[in-house]
Amino acid sequence: MTTPFLSLTWADDVTGRQGFLVIDGLVRGVCSGGLRMREGCTLDEVTGLARGMSMKEALHYDPDGRYIPLGGAKGGIDCDPRDPAAYDLLVRYLRAVRPYIASFWATGEDLGLSQDLVDRAATEAGLVSSIQAVYPLLDDEAAARRRLADAFAVEVDGIGLDELVGGCGVAESVLTALDRAGMPYAGTRVAVQGLGTMGGATARFLTRAGLTVVAVADLKGTVANPAGLDIESLLAARDAYGTVDRAALRPGDRELPGDAWLSVDAEVLVPAAVSYAVDTVNQERITARWIVEAANMPVLPEAEALLAARGITVLPDVVVNSGTNAWWWWTLFGDIGPDPTEAFTHTRHSMRALTDRMLTRAETDGTTPRAAAHAIAADQLPVIAERYGRYR
Repeated sequence: MTTPFLSLTWADDVTGRQGFLVIDGLVRGVCSGGLRMREGCTLDEVTGLARGMSMKEALHYDPDGRYIPLGGAKGGIDCDPRDPAAYDLLVRYLRAVRPYIASFWATGEDLGLSQDLVDRAATEAGLVSSIQAVYPLLDDEAAARRRLADAFAVEVDGIGLDELVGGCGVAESVLTALDRAGMPYAGTRVAVQGLGTMGGATARFLTRAGLTVVAVADLKGTVANPAGLDIESLLAARDAYGTVDRAALRPGDRELPGDAWLSVDAEVLVPAAVSYAVDTVNQERITARWIVEAANMPVLPEAEALLAARGITVLPDVVVNSGTNAWWWWTLFGDIGPDPTEAFTHTRHSMRALTDRMLTRAETDGTTPRAAAHAIAADQLPVIAERYGRYR
């Protein structure tokens, strides 16, 4: 792995908690990557996520598109987002890194933080916007900002479009893998870890495609039903952190321990909550055919090697969950408008093409999908650098 362009650690003078910012690289002088908040967040974690963002950006490069990929970056704060002091800590962090957001780093929601919260804290920290570094690259800033604001205001069946597009992208990755394997959607069982923004939307799209979600896990544990869960009822019973009110469970729904999602009878596992969820020990419990990384870095590399040896395929985060980031920029730069049908159509087409390309490359090279995705990104980066300039 190359050395990041910038890596910094910030210590809060009020609580002593730490925050991190890693800029993996810049393209046209700008980078992109979300800001997460979780207890135990580390600099190494943020560094890996920033490198992943560079690859996500490169993978969606379309020379005919208005959106030109940016560099990769990531921010992180070591704090439980439910801590009463978390919001003030977020504001102080944003004040500390304000020069970077103003000039280089376009950021937004990630694990533990909603976009509304990031926007409110950014305003309080004295920023115009959390993505203001991108504004000088826009042909018509006012129209672009209005288009993105309109897109964020759209709701589909009571859920924001910004929340749904990521899950749409994850679902299309799953469906592409099933299509290539000749597996029917009906009868294919899915277990999802995390019913927050990404996990909830993924569960909805997979259910509507005809798959059966047999287990979901949240902070309280795992809810399972081999006949299938009522995903719409569970989504309606979530709190802001994706935790389901157990009063919404139906007869036949069982409450199991938190890690039970790993070993349920399912063809597809979707870790959509935290990093490092699958390790060298608990991977032994997995019998699914595919693990689809809706979260960032949920499968440790050592665990992935053991899974591959057992014939279990991991579809990597750099492809699977890249739709949300791409949707932001497709909308802001004007490749699509603030219309849900247009957003889902564009996301489906792009994610299917990218997933298919990755799986074809993996078969051709005789390697894993992750290695194939990295190879595709490595092919793209020099092209982007030559055309638009990239420096470290």
